[in-house]
Amino acid sequence: ACGHPHVNYWIHNGFVQIDNEKMSKSLGNFFTVRDVLKKYDGETLRAFILSSHYRGPLNYSDAALDEAKKALTRLYSALDKAPTDGTMDADAVAAFDEAMNDDFNTPKAFAVLFDLARRLNSGETALAATLKTLGGRLGLLQQNPATWLKGENSGSLSEADILARIHARAEAKAAKDYARADAIRAELAAQGIIIKDTAGGVEWRYE
Repeated sequence: ACGHPHVNYWIHNGFVQIDNEKMSKSLGNFFTVRDVLKKYDGETLRAFILSSHYRGPLNYSDAALDEAKKALTRLYSALDKAPTDGTMDADAVAAFDEAMNDDFNTPKAFAVLFDLARRLNSGETALAATLKTLGGRLGLLQQNPATWLKGENSGSLSEADILARIHARAEAKAAKDYARADAIRAELAAQGIIIKDTAGGVEWRYE
């Protein structure tokens, strides 16, 4: 009816709790996935759900969703500017497959992804292909890292506003007005915007 084969397996998660309380209409804390997607993107929601084992309860809170987004940002940061056309790391693939074969142990599979990210950040750039591919098996890391890190739909400042402040900071540094330069950096940091001075210029991303 829908034009493609149905799923081969259906996994039902444990009960959803809201800030450690049972979710129910009678408690007034009931909402749908559509409601969540008004505040968070689908990939963040997917990462949040997969960070817990499906057999256990799922404790929803804005803080937990924020942590899931930060976790994804760490993975995307590791992939940023790294070539993703390399060969797969056999040991990492085996560890990931072992986790998924262990009763769909997605938290354990996540640990494999974060270990790959750690090694990538230590200079093992050839692992980028493995991280992106294994993340893709969970429906994660589907965006361009630069797009994710820029957070096009995040924050109260537009990209033009951010670039204007970065330009103003550069002018302040050129004039040796370091107090103003530091104040601009602090202003951006308060908005969740991280700037980094590099040999090729200033780079920025959302925290």
